Amino acid sequence: MKFTKFFQWCFSQKALPYWCVLLLDCMTVILSVFIVLALNYGILYVVSNVSSLVSTLLVYLLCYIIGFKIFHTYSGVFRYSSFVDLQRAGFAVMLGLFLIIIVRMIFSGKAILTTMQIADVVLSAFLSIMLLWALRIVVKYLYDSNYCQEQPERVFIYGVKQGGIGLAKNIRNQDPAKYILAGFVSEASDIRYKSLLGVSVYANDKNLVSEMKKKHANILFVSPLKNEILRNNLEMVNRLIENKIKIFIVPEAQEWDGKSEFNHTQLKEIEIEDLLPREKIEVDMESIGRVLQGKKILITGAAGSIGSEMVRQVAIYNPSELILIDQAETPLHDIRLMIKRCYPDVLAYTLIGDIANQFRMEDIFRQHCPDYVFHAAAYKHVPMMEDNPQEGIQNNVNGTRIVADLSVKYGVKKFVMISTDKAVNPTNVMGCSKRICEIYVQSLDKAIKDGKVNGHTEFITTRFGNVLGSNGSVIPLFKEQIKNGGPVTVTDPNIVRFFMLIPEACKLVLEAGTKGHGGEIFVFDMGKAVKIVDLARRMIQLSGVDIDIKFTGLRDGEKLYEEVLNSKETTLPAFHPKIKIAKVRMYDYVSVCKSIEELVEHSYENDDMQIVKIMKNIVPEFKSQHSKYEVLDLC
Repeated sequence: MKFTKFFQWCFSQKALPYWCVLLLDCMTVILSVFIVLALNYGILYVVSNVSSLVSTLLVYLLCYIIGFKIFHTYSGVFRYSSFVDLQRAGFAVMLGLFLIIIVRMIFSGKAILTTMQIADVVLSAFLSIMLLWALRIVVKYLYDSNYCQEQPERVFIYGVKQGGIGLAKNIRNQDPAKYILAGFVSEASDIRYKSLLGVSVYANDKNLVSEMKKKHANILFVSPLKNEILRNNLEMVNRLIENKIKIFIVPEAQEWDGKSEFNHTQLKEIEIEDLLPREKIEVDMESIGRVLQGKKILITGAAGSIGSEMVRQVAIYNPSELILIDQAETPLHDIRLMIKRCYPDVLAYTLIGDIANQFRMEDIFRQHCPDYVFHAAAYKHVPMMEDNPQEGIQNNVNGTRIVADLSVKYGVKKFVMISTDKAVNPTNVMGCSKRICEIYVQSLDKAIKDGKVNGHTEFITTRFGNVLGSNGSVIPLFKEQIKNGGPVTVTDPNIVRFFMLIPEACKLVLEAGTKGHGGEIFVFDMGKAVKIVDLARRMIQLSGVDIDIKFTGLRDGEKLYEEVLNSKETTLPAFHPKIKIAKVRMYDYVSVCKSIEELVEHSYENDDMQIVKIMKNIVPEFKSQHSKYEVLDLC
């Protein structure tokens, strides 16, 4: 009864204490001795010689305990026993056997040590190893069968090279088992329909889903080397999603080498960002590093989606100072904590400030005298700026003018402005405000080169479209709507947008900013435009729920498609295949300054119509759409 309670107590513990594991191992060794003696000489022999055997066993047991101590056999958790734990148990018993033989040789005259024949000692040692292994394997099996709440799920792995094989091996070594490998998927004709690691390899064709269903597998793991191939194979993706096959991706090859310890928490269920077709962007990181290392780098809008990623990428190059400006306190504090955690050796100043505050900005430039300025601060939401054009002018236009002028005054080497494709043929206040920023910094750069303005700062503009997952963008909005049960709202069934990953966009900004010579407007190749309604449908499919899509009509200032060039602009090739130089109309700096001064002055008067009228005079191609300002285009 007591033994029954003891074993029940053992199974109820999350992890047995060291003494309990050691006690079980010692009991196993003693049991193996009695089994060998009983088999060789009979049970009556064991009973009649039990008193002398006890004395011998105590000495022998001490030798085994030394082995257990040296190899720490008691430090493992039974239910998570692995091959390493079995090895330790075997080595511990062999060491104990070796010590027993040494002791018997030294004290050969002592009867207490020779009660058992040496052959019996050796046999009992090997039996002990078998029983110790069996104890651990049985406990692990019982726990996995009866105490694991989650049953393992059957999975297929897409990829049969190093990444796929490494993933398969690590899945099989998981404790407790969460997944069972049911098959591989491959396009390679020489391996399809063959066996790999004991399971079949299936062709990546229209029959794949039915083969997975036959094996009761509803999950596909994608090898790191297959991530990009899957992303660009829309037929395969659609087939899997439509049949409710869950797709998980694992870390990229540079994050996980296929050999190191794999944790199932590294698996990430595929999201819409992972499925948008795009080519991998490579930039010359070494040359960027040579330029930025040891320099003072100022980033405005450092707490925003683009700005915060710029912070991460610049910090890698060990700048002498990072001067980070934003007016959003909490996000900037998060950036501060991130830098302390991830880049403790980087000297970073997180400064709360409004770029439209001339005195605050001058104070920052005077104290830090930055070498490079990356200007990411801007109001970006189209409907908000339609309702608040005065703030758009104060922040976007006047703020850019202030930071640009201070860059010249304090000897900044390069000023890199982040613009938007909404600046091309603008149909809204936000896009037009960014186009005016482009005009100002480009005309200022030309004035410096022509000797009309004293300074040596080079001004560079980068222009690209939407970035995936940025604050307030369409993808986070759709996710929230799906989470709340819908409907998912799309403004128009025909609306299309370009998308780029934030890290990829920032890499191209750094490439353009460090290699540009000033005066250029760099436009990025955004790939293929994506219909927003298709994006919504795909996200709904990925969620696995049935949600309606509701069309709400174009918002104020919104247009169906964006452009990176207007009809009168052409491009020239640059130093990167994904970057082109836009040939745009040049403006006279003095005239631009007068127009912007007038615009800024009117922004203080809160006369929306007059503000937008002046904007249209500066940017004649600004034609309002779905907006109250359309009347100005009729004049």
